[in-house]
Amino acid sequence: MTRPREGRTGRPPRPAGQQAATATRPRRSLSYAEYLRRPVGRVPQPVRQPPRHPRETPQPRRTLTPNRKAAPARSAKPKPEAKSTPKLRVVAPPWTPSPAVTRRRLLALLVVLLLLFVGVGVRLVDLQAVGRERYSALGANQRVRTIPLPAERGSIFDRSGQDLAVSVPHQTVWADPRVIPDPAGYAAQLTPIVGADEAKLRDALSQRDKAFVYVARKVDDATVAEVKRLKLPGVDFVPESKREYPNGTLAGPLLGFVGTDNTGLGGLETQFEGQLTGHPGELVVELDPQGRELPDGEQQVEPARRGSDLVLTIDDSLQYSVEQALVEGVTEAKASGGTSIVMDVQTGDILAMASVDGATRDRKAQPAGPDALNRAVTHVYPPGSTNKVITVAGALEDGAATPDSWFDTPQSMSIGGTEYRDEGESHPAAMTVADIVRNSSNTGTIQIARRLGEERFDAYLRAFGFGARTSLQFPGESNGTILPLAEYSDTSMASMPTGNGIAVTAMQMLDVFTTIANGGSTRPPRLVAATIDPDGVRHDQPPLASERVVSPETAAAVRAMLETVVQSGTGKKAAIEGFRVAGKTGTARKPPYTGEYVASFAGFAPADAPRLAAIVVIDEPQTEYYAGQVAAPLFARIMELALHLEQVPPSGGPVP
Repeated sequence: MTRPREGRTGRPPRPAGQQAATATRPRRSLSYAEYLRRPVGRVPQPVRQPPRHPRETPQPRRTLTPNRKAAPARSAKPKPEAKSTPKLRVVAPPWTPSPAVTRRRLLALLVVLLLLFVGVGVRLVDLQAVGRERYSALGANQRVRTIPLPAERGSIFDRSGQDLAVSVPHQTVWADPRVIPDPAGYAAQLTPIVGADEAKLRDALSQRDKAFVYVARKVDDATVAEVKRLKLPGVDFVPESKREYPNGTLAGPLLGFVGTDNTGLGGLETQFEGQLTGHPGELVVELDPQGRELPDGEQQVEPARRGSDLVLTIDDSLQYSVEQALVEGVTEAKASGGTSIVMDVQTGDILAMASVDGATRDRKAQPAGPDALNRAVTHVYPPGSTNKVITVAGALEDGAATPDSWFDTPQSMSIGGTEYRDEGESHPAAMTVADIVRNSSNTGTIQIARRLGEERFDAYLRAFGFGARTSLQFPGESNGTILPLAEYSDTSMASMPTGNGIAVTAMQMLDVFTTIANGGSTRPPRLVAATIDPDGVRHDQPPLASERVVSPETAAAVRAMLETVVQSGTGKKAAIEGFRVAGKTGTARKPPYTGEYVASFAGFAPADAPRLAAIVVIDEPQTEYYAGQVAAPLFARIMELALHLEQVPPSGGPVP
């Protein structure tokens, strides 16, 4: 017996009539109660047909019948319309989880929420307690700006209170790159106004990691007004002082100059940087993201404390007169430059210190600018015959000679293969010390130095200040050059006593003459008479202590000999009508001895009661190189100006 074939559902197919009846019955959905009362059995599953390609021709549905193969497809005849029967649709009951599953899920949710709240709590503790200061600082950094307020630099006055260097209030334009939306557009608008480089300004404004960059430093009021009219968010202003010198280049190398940040870069501006600078302040403001100040935001101001003022010993009117006289002298001599110093013998105050640059193809001779070296203390030169003062003073002090001692003075002499001779007219074969000084005899001075000896000569050079900086301690000041005692030789003992083979500054050489004028005791020079603190209190600088070099008797004897130099010796052109003047000429060849000379004259007046001392040094004169012709007349002109300015009365009478 053949077993009927089972369909895809696993059950035998229904008879054909039963299938047709079922197909025509309408399906009806079971209620939940009917579903529960249904006989237990297998839930019929719908037969799933594999998907057909859209282009495939639909095939008639085959029905499996028992005890035979699938019937062939029926012809497409119109079927009689069967009565629709309701079809039953099986509805699955809603899923209800078990209590154990529910508890596990609730527990997991509780653990997740607990961990979430613990994480939030830990973060709150980190924000409010552990990292409170750090996060507070980060927040403040986003809205609080600290703007430095530079301190006003102290002023520099001459001895009578005239302005030599002052700080004038200006405005500085700055920007906050973090709130600037268009750096290129800002740079294009600001460049024509402030005169900056557009590319550099654009790069500066593009630095998003910075809250403060300069746009233009120390601009005038007109520029400030134009920038304000642009109304650019993130661009603001801060007050800043600018250094100005009312008299232009007057005493330029002496005063020096400052940089953009008001830092001294030369001269007294550098030497007294600590006193002049002051203490900077700061402005703390709270800004919105657009860089605008918040109306009720934080604002703190720590005012800057200005620096102290300097009161110099310089007299601005005398400084100007000396510079102009020196310019004329350098021009007449066609020299490469010159320097001059005027000093008060009684106090050591420097009343004038001038440096002049010689003429070039492009310009005339003119006072040196603030960025030039101060020739008076930085340039060294061979002093020539002015150094004979030390040789003679040492010999008189040690008793090796007196003003009336006689020495052989040949016209020339050879020492160590080098010839030494006296320039100018012939003179007697023997002269006294006084005549040797008056006629500036080289051979006579060499004889005096031999009698003094190497050790004592070297000791007096150093006692008068050679080989060391002066009390001014000026920036870049030179020590000068002298040989160590161990390197002395016959030729050096012939060269140095006459002012060759050594190098000194004009200030060092003038110190020698002020020592003689001051009775044999040093009078250390000074440039600063007093300071004025920010509260307006003046603090006078006491005179520096002096040291005795030679006795008053020696100093008086040398002073008398120097007076004869002006009366009837090589320095006759240094005479001033109505005043007794003492001084010495100095003419020396410059190393490497190719034909260039230095002419100088140093002296003081009145000779009987010295008040002022001065020195004039002309570097590489071309028209005439003898000091008596080049430097002595210029000394007389400058000293006369200084005597009249100081209201020094004329000398009482002729030389006794």
